[in-house]
Amino acid sequence: MRFRHKVAAGLATLVLPLAGLVGLASPAPAASAQAAGVTASFTKSSDWGTGFGGQWTVKNSGSASISSWTIQWDFPSGTSVTSAWDADVTNSGNHWTAKNKSYNGTLAPGASVSFGFNGAGSGNPSNCTLNGSSCDGTTAPGDSAPSAPGTPTASGVTDTSVKLSWSAATDDKGIKNYDVLRDGKVIATVTTTSYTDTGLTAGSDYSYSVQARDTAGQTGPASAALAVHTTGGGSTTPPPAGGKVKLGYFTDWGIYARNYNVKNLVTSGSAAKITHINYAFGNITGGKCAIGDSYADYDKAFTADQAVNGTADTWDQPLRGNFNQLRELKAKYPNLKVIWSFGGWTWSGGFADAAKDPAGFAQSCYDLVNDPRWADVFDGIDIDWEYPNNCGLTCDTSGPEAFKNVMAALRAKFGASKLVTAAVSADGSNGGKIDSADYSGASQYVDWYNVMTYDFFGAWDAQGPTAPHSPLTSYSGIPKAGFTTADAIAKYKAAGVPASKLLIGIGFYGRGWTGVTQDAPGGTATGPAAGTYEQGIEDYKVLKSACPVTGTVAGTAYAHCGSNWWSYDTPSTIAGKMSWAKTQGLGGAFFWEFSGDTSDGELVNAISSNL
Repeated sequence: MRFRHKVAAGLATLVLPLAGLVGLASPAPAASAQAAGVTASFTKSSDWGTGFGGQWTVKNSGSASISSWTIQWDFPSGTSVTSAWDADVTNSGNHWTAKNKSYNGTLAPGASVSFGFNGAGSGNPSNCTLNGSSCDGTTAPGDSAPSAPGTPTASGVTDTSVKLSWSAATDDKGIKNYDVLRDGKVIATVTTTSYTDTGLTAGSDYSYSVQARDTAGQTGPASAALAVHTTGGGSTTPPPAGGKVKLGYFTDWGIYARNYNVKNLVTSGSAAKITHINYAFGNITGGKCAIGDSYADYDKAFTADQAVNGTADTWDQPLRGNFNQLRELKAKYPNLKVIWSFGGWTWSGGFADAAKDPAGFAQSCYDLVNDPRWADVFDGIDIDWEYPNNCGLTCDTSGPEAFKNVMAALRAKFGASKLVTAAVSADGSNGGKIDSADYSGASQYVDWYNVMTYDFFGAWDAQGPTAPHSPLTSYSGIPKAGFTTADAIAKYKAAGVPASKLLIGIGFYGRGWTGVTQDAPGGTATGPAAGTYEQGIEDYKVLKSACPVTGTVAGTAYAHCGSNWWSYDTPSTIAGKMSWAKTQGLGGAFFWEFSGDTSDGELVNAISSNL
């Protein structure tokens, strides 16, 4: 759900290459030995209380060159790296790893190299190792950090407790103990390979992992995470009548070149299979909500064959345009809810001013949504801010609390009787967009989040590698770690956002490259494939015949036809994603957007029938 005008700009990427983001390379295994006299030291270059500037320096005081370096350390809970440069920095819970870039790994005798980062919190590093040995050079060569323990398994899950077990880690000096992490924070240290966590909340989601520490005090990487849902309890937000949320975006500009009208929701059968519509987009300007396209919104006269009720608009009727058509649609489907979405890719720059006066912004939105001419059309407001305290089309520096403050003001103004929702990033990478704002704190004010789990990869990287734009899970060779639906959902849940307030997103379009010779993902390309409205993007209804599926990867489909390579979701892959969403306890699904579907709404049907 990106752009103001599809013809002009299409659907925009979820993530664009940004300078200063934390590197996404996978942690390298510790070297078996370290050259004598090589050390690593840490300093804080600045400190402002809630955060700091940090710097690691690797110095080679020995007599032999080294060709690479990897530093590992632990931060106390609440301290983390938010951005880094001159190193690839990753973490597993509170354990952090920094690996040299391609240009600064070699150190001749007497040479040194530094890399810097910005940190959140106030803690200092501990348990530092350099290429598997002590950072001060005192640990004997060959003393490597422990391996990751096996992924925990759960048994005896109750309303308030769960028993965890895992297979042991390995280490050349022996394992001393294990840290048990819940939602990324250490909750216990044990000497055995099991632990029972108590005092939990009924009907809640938790994420558990384990990391080992050896007799030399070195902490290894954390295991893969296990998701646990305690019994009892219930959703914090009651589901809509009929069960899960099934929401689709209707764009105001779709009535132009696409000739897709509200009536198409009826003729395709889609209106009978959804619960909510997001109408996109209202503008954000001068710190206030504003009309997006007045002609499309409330002025265009629809002919009888275009109108939902089969009656042509007249020149003197009080309300015309899409708003009146949505009113007619709601009369035909009384349980259908319509939400007015504001912002989107092109207009998200206006949220910076809105965040300066949240109460004033909320008042302007309330007045517009409840304008007497169309107050009965809308059941709430949706905020599509791309991205709070981070970069999209423009860069936002409103601070990590701005999003929460805006959502709190909207809820206070709209009250409990109206829906308040938001479209949010699916960047599950370390230090990525989810980490930039207080989505957990804001979740208490929203009915749900539309997690934009698509546009992870596309032909903005013109030479590839080819990759599915909406992977459900990771896979071998994925270009960027954390860019999957599962990673994004896990990150929100670990932060404390209830699963029932998270909707999985589906794109009704594909993204593609040309100049591709390789069938499987990971191939090189020469540029974006041709598309009807924009290079590199095409509707599902076109691709299903023009470039049929040749394979699947990570829960989504791809197609190699001629020199073009596309990825897109099909009824089959959507069925798989809906099944996964149910196992995660998610509140439902949404999609961008109706006009990409077939004339008989086969993708909407796949969502509805499988959710």
